[in-house]
Parts: sequence; structure tokens; C-alpha cells
Amino acid sequence: MAGGARDGILIRPITKARQKDFEALMSAKGVTASEGNRRDIATVIRAGKPVGLLAYRNGEPVGFASVGPRVAYPRVDMSKTSPPVDDLAVWAVPCLYVHRGHRGAGVTTALLGAAVEYARKQGAPAVEGYPRSDEAPRVSAESAFFGTEAMYRRAGYRKVRGVRKDLPRGWAPRVTMRATCEPSKKTSSPSRTRSRAAS
Repeated sequence: MAGGARDGILIRPITKARQKDFEALMSAKGVTASEGNRRDIATVIRAGKPVGLLAYRNGEPVGFASVGPRVAYPRVDMSKTSPPVDDLAVWAVPCLYVHRGHRGAGVTTALLGAAVEYARKQGAPAVEGYPRSDEAPRVSAESAFFGTEAMYRRAGYRKVRGVRKDLPRGWAPRVTMRATCEPSKKTSSPSRTRSRAAS
């Protein structure tokens, strides 16, 4: 699972063996993740569950994409800005981060592309992201942790739903971008109904 070799970008799943690399990236200056969020992610990593992907550039961890079943992210799954499009048991990319010194080098595109392959190997039928609409006012890079529509489009995702018209004033104008992936024959992604019943 790799990004563009010409850019020196390598994408790898976050595992226990790579936990220190993830923590080093999240401890970098400018990262706004709370200590509680970091502890929660560390717990998931230790449990061996899907957390997401790390991007390395010239051997250094420089980016992160959270990737997993949409139903595993309650705030995403119950979001009024991006409710489910259909009953497909999609995986989601709820957040992205690239170190400011490596932005504009193709790291985000590599992460989003690798997310599709990663999810496919776990049996997911598709991957979705819920980025800010291209028509929305620009925000700082630190505030755009859910990405932009253009980022997803460059990585091959297509828009399956535009901004909801009934959003309260001031809510983030998000679109739903989706990339399909061939389900693995070894495993299958749980249905929305079964996952919700178990939670």
C-alpha cells in the first residue's frame, strides 16, 4: 500500500508496531487533537482494531487518515450534516491530517487513495468522506480536518450528495464523496442494521 513513489510517499496501516510513529506525528506542533482523543485512539490501536493509515515521506511520519466502518464513528454516523446516503455498509474517513511542512506534496491524495485499498482488504464495499463543499468559504488548514471536496475528487472519489439545504445557519456545508471498492471474499463488512443493534 503505497503512495506515489516519485514523491517518496509510503502509506501503511496504523498498528501496534507503528503506534510510536503515530504518537510522534500527533505530538507535532500545531496538532490540535485533545489528550482524550489521543488516549482513545491508543486504546483502539492496542486492541488491534482498524484505526487508519499513516503516511511516511522519506521515512518520516507526515500524515494520518482515520479510516474505519462508518458505524464505528457515532458522531459521523448520526451526523445531520452527512446522514447515510443508503444502506450500504460503507467505511468512512472522518478526519485527515498532514504536517504543515509536507502539505501540497500529494500526501492527502495518497492517503485517500490508499484508504480505498485498505477498506477493500477488510471487505468494505465503499469508502466515504464528508468534506467541506468547494463552494463554501475557505477555512484554515488546521480547521479543515475533514478535508475538502477537491481533495477527494483528486483521489478518485465522486460526489454522491451535495450540501443539505435544510442545515441550520452556521453549520459546516459538507458534501458526501464516495469511492467504491471490490469487497474481499475473506471477510464481509457488517450491515448497518446488525452493527446498530449490537451497539
